Amino acid sequence: MKHLDIYDVLNDKSLLGKKVTVCGWVRTFRDSAQVAFLELADGTSFARLQIVVDKSKLTLDPECAKNGASVCVKGEVVKAFKGEGAELNAEEITLLGKCPPEYPIQKKRTTLEFLRGIPHLRLRTNTFTAVFRVRSVAAQAIHRYFHEHRYYYVNTPIITASDCEGAGEMFRVTTHGYQAKASSEAEYYKNDFFGQKAGLSVSGQLEGEVAATAFSKIYTFGPSFRAENSNTTRHLAEFWHIEPEVAFAELPDIMEIAEDMLKYVIKAVMDECPDEMNFFDSFMEKGLKEKLHNVVNSKFGVIDYTDAVEMLKKANAQFVYPVEWGCDLQTEHEKYLTEVVFKKPLFVINYPKQIKSFYMKQNADGKTVAATDLLVPGIGEIIGCSEREADLEKLVSAMKARGMDMQSYKQYLDLRVFGSVPHSGFGLGFERFVMYVTGMENIRDVTLFPRSVNNIM
Repeated sequence: MKHLDIYDVLNDKSLLGKKVTVCGWVRTFRDSAQVAFLELADGTSFARLQIVVDKSKLTLDPECAKNGASVCVKGEVVKAFKGEGAELNAEEITLLGKCPPEYPIQKKRTTLEFLRGIPHLRLRTNTFTAVFRVRSVAAQAIHRYFHEHRYYYVNTPIITASDCEGAGEMFRVTTHGYQAKASSEAEYYKNDFFGQKAGLSVSGQLEGEVAATAFSKIYTFGPSFRAENSNTTRHLAEFWHIEPEVAFAELPDIMEIAEDMLKYVIKAVMDECPDEMNFFDSFMEKGLKEKLHNVVNSKFGVIDYTDAVEMLKKANAQFVYPVEWGCDLQTEHEKYLTEVVFKKPLFVINYPKQIKSFYMKQNADGKTVAATDLLVPGIGEIIGCSEREADLEKLVSAMKARGMDMQSYKQYLDLRVFGSVPHSGFGLGFERFVMYVTGMENIRDVTLFPRSVNNIM
């Protein structure tokens, strides 16, 4: 049906005095002797449109006044009684969809925990419409950033035979039924759809490197899957991943790109979602806007992993996990460095090679790799970044040390044979970024239908 978005009615002053049609869902209803008021939302704006019903001129169907009902309203746009916005003097209200009293979105019980149990309805609340508008704007800004810097967008396979991280935490793809029998694993997969073991991709990096050796600068933006048994507020089994790969770039180059991109997207969100950001600043994280302004306007910190470990060992703080050289930094360590010491985003560089992936460039000291994690206050790690190992012998050595199947990575190894170049890339978990810019504390609250351990609602 022909209608205007509520966003346009609220913001386009040329519509004042004109007759329009809007559609949406009833969020609140107030009644008095002569006048009734509906607040209508259609998801196009954070603000709702107030519908004014003159009861002497229009009889309102009681079903149209119920929270959650969908209606179509025709009327005249007038200046709001309060503020600078607009409201609609209703001339006709048509019920589109009834909503019974058991509609679960009620103020008295709409906690985030409760709403996670009704993911198909929670988007109708202020919090989640705001989260997903920000998510949409951020996604567009990411594509825009790379397009403006002449990166090419590539779509890497979702089904793959290789485990990018080499950790084996992959979901398997198979057509075999539950009772499929085989004398060995090799026979089992030989008779499967692809004739070998296949799984859902944990990262598009390896294929991204292939594209970077042809186009120099590429990025991927798509889903990744990790069968990691981590039931935390920061982990999902299915998440979205931004992964640029840049030829002729060393670690300092890719760090500069990561910082520039992050600032660009944060600024876009703040500029394009002012109402949403005011809401998050008021109700989710006090001081959020100031924090993000500081990120955009400050130079990120840099510290060597070895120095970070020494700093943590001398810290006047009680950590649950002890800190020693060679350990992977925990969230509590990352938060201490970013929130107590540096008070801003921080690159930790040159990690021990035994705790990082096989593809990372080995440093001259033989103990560390040219890798960095970007840590941000409140979240911890948000970007994993490294220069890739361009030396065939060193790469093969790292893979053999991990007992990896060399045949599965033949194409990847070929890149080090035919015109190898220094190249680097990073991965940004999109949901963690959305958490950071909205102040949401649980990653399940920034994705439409969260997939995690024991949860596939």
